[in-house]
Amino acid sequence: MTDADFMRLALKQAEMASRAGEVPVGAVLVRQGRVIATGRNAPIGDADPTAHAEITALRAGAHALGNYRLDDCELFVTLEPCAMCTGAMLHARLRRVVFGAPDPKTGAAGSVVNLFEQPALNHQTAVQGGVLADECGLALSAFFRQRRETRRQQAQPVREDALRTPEARFADLPDYPWAPHYLSDLPTLDGLRLHYLDEGPADARRTWLCLHGNPAWSYLYRKMIPRFLAAGDRVVAPDLIGFGKSDKPKREDAHQVGWHRQVLLELVARLDLRHVVLVVQDWGGILGLTLPMEAPERYAGLLAMNTLLATGDEPLSPGFLAWRDMCAQKPDFDVARLFARGNPHLSAAECAAYMAPFPDRGHRAALRAFPRLVPEHPDDEGAAVARRARTFWHETWQGQTLLAIGQQDPVLGEQVMRALGTRIRGAGEPLLLPEAGHFVQEHGERIAQAAIEFFSLS
Repeated sequence: MTDADFMRLALKQAEMASRAGEVPVGAVLVRQGRVIATGRNAPIGDADPTAHAEITALRAGAHALGNYRLDDCELFVTLEPCAMCTGAMLHARLRRVVFGAPDPKTGAAGSVVNLFEQPALNHQTAVQGGVLADECGLALSAFFRQRRETRRQQAQPVREDALRTPEARFADLPDYPWAPHYLSDLPTLDGLRLHYLDEGPADARRTWLCLHGNPAWSYLYRKMIPRFLAAGDRVVAPDLIGFGKSDKPKREDAHQVGWHRQVLLELVARLDLRHVVLVVQDWGGILGLTLPMEAPERYAGLLAMNTLLATGDEPLSPGFLAWRDMCAQKPDFDVARLFARGNPHLSAAECAAYMAPFPDRGHRAALRAFPRLVPEHPDDEGAAVARRARTFWHETWQGQTLLAIGQQDPVLGEQVMRALGTRIRGAGEPLLLPEAGHFVQEHGERIAQAAIEFFSLS
């Protein structure tokens, strides 16, 4: 392998750091042409000021070899080392260091100072810079550009008729490391701030568009997203307005089926999503199943879990009607307890994460509004577009379809899902999950892996 090959491996580590919200710097340690250790920036996640990519790789390499002296090793790192890392490299007596982009602020290999050329030191390590410098530099500039944009969006004032959940409510959520993205300038948003996750390469061969339901948010997909990313794909997971990190209108009547649908259509267009596998559950399906007919060229597949097409001319399930009645009788129900009851394998912290967006009754207008918005009669708002979507799925849909059914779901369970399958052209035998309830994504690792294998056949 060449220096450029090893640097590309370091760039993959940098990408992993970026996904975790760390400055994207990656490193690989090589001995006799073989990678023996990798490292990526983790000072935030590890609460460790020394957890630079180079230090992490050196520690792992020394542990693997059983020796802190690494005199027959080479280190490849995407950014010019700082003084701390340079000192560690010299102490380890590396044979050679190769870096990508220069660091004009803290670089200790020639940009600010060159510690590698200090004759008074008892060891000199050969150093070479500029390998894939442009690619390494682009990764850094893209990260900081996104961070600046995020800060700008976060600084945007909240509309007077809306609330915004304090960011502190989302601190230390289990298994949710991804950086936030925000949009507020979509025409239909009219200044409301929409949060979404956008992970993986923009030019990926496949994009998973993951839409949640009520009362969940994008946290629901935390077990599926890593599998999709590991396959080299892109994942976009928005929080509907009123949920998650998105703004929350104070009035319940602000929530209408057509309005939320239009926001999603504008989001797909703004991000110019292509080769999309639409991933839906609950309200994610009620809304999401009406999207592809407006731009079928964008969509390649459908992964549907415990949801329905609410057409208004077919009766809603008894389980859903019972859920709607419960919401009307107990509008302030405990969201964390709801998830704990249906998912006993979840930790208390995971259940609490679902409650995080809703610190008080004022933030819960969407939770009160959504159950009664499901179209029940032919003239209900949203029913006509759902009937048009039903025709599209049955007669026009050309993509692949995988249904996954949580069989313990009393609301939108197997009977509802099998009926949906008969409406979708080409839908085969569903993936059955006997242990899963309504929130099927809580068993998402298995579903994601099955979906990757299923849709890779296309």
